[in-house]
Amino acid sequence: MKKKMSVKAIVSIGMLSSIAYLLMLINFPLPPFPNFLFVDFSDIPALIAALLFGPVAGILVEFFKNALNYVATGSATGIPVGHIANFLAGILFVLPTYYVYNKMKTRKGMTLALIAGTLIMAVMMSVLNYLFILPAYTSLLKFPDMRNLVVPAILPFNIIKGIMMSSIFMLLFIRMQSWINKLTIVKSA
Repeated sequence: MKKKMSVKAIVSIGMLSSIAYLLMLINFPLPPFPNFLFVDFSDIPALIAALLFGPVAGILVEFFKNALNYVATGSATGIPVGHIANFLAGILFVLPTYYVYNKMKTRKGMTLALIAGTLIMAVMMSVLNYLFILPAYTSLLKFPDMRNLVVPAILPFNIIKGIMMSSIFMLLFIRMQSWINKLTIVKSA
């Protein structure tokens, strides 16, 4: 039988999606990288949702924050290519982190989980950028082929972004670890 989400989970997912959307608006470029690559910390609420309510909650937060942002800001291409890329990057960071942490529920486990999430996100986003995302921008906006930027720009950018998100999340996690563990124990009982 399917588990139904509790009202608490639904409300929490909504609140975390709103926080993620607001964090998505506070984005900034990193100087050595192309100006279309922005850092934001909107994946942190999605990771919290996944840790508290499971991987579907993390995916929902990623989806809702990108849907809200697309409705509010639109897209230069008319198609939400950047929002889809942000959604994919988010789930490629959140899901591996969630699954690795569930195997080792310690601070060391979370550190290893964040490293795994960062590396998986960086490598997979490089592949997805090479195969789909950059060619979509090339065809929709009539840009020159930008796939030559994958290794010198996109891969290191995603590693740095993952390190920045992981560092901030670890500061939060140290304070929240016992609360997260308590809630997950109650949830599984």
